[in-house]
Amino acid sequence: MNGNQAVRIDKYLWAVRIYKTRSQASEECRKGRILINDVAARPSKTINGDETITVRKPPVTYIYKVTGLIQNRVSAKIAVNYYQDLTPENEKAKLDIRQPLFPGYRKKGTGRPTKKERRTIDKWTSGYDDQGW
Repeated sequence: MNGNQAVRIDKYLWAVRIYKTRSQASEECRKGRILINDVAARPSKTINGDETITVRKPPVTYIYKVTGLIQNRVSAKIAVNYYQDLTPENEKAKLDIRQPLFPGYRKKGTGRPTKKERRTIDKWTSGYDDQGW
């Protein structure tokens, strides 16, 4: 813990890499998507530690427990030491639900489609049939 110092919630969310920028964290607080101990938090709200933070990033609601305070942004490996992820698995599974609705869907990380795969994707997306257009 960083002594008895309190840290602004927007700065903490940015420092532990829950949001990419501090302004994004502030904006989410203003929208009411950040809850501290089930109470809506403004960007200037300070946290002291051992508090539960609920972050709504539709479609998922993340729950974090503060285990340490930090004011400056650090690497992701170090940042995980300052919070505990309490998000249920069924919430995280919502991210995997984004299943494709068409056969041309490719999983992330599979690289570029081959020429044959590209033709198949074009066939399904453009309504192309065996007779032509």
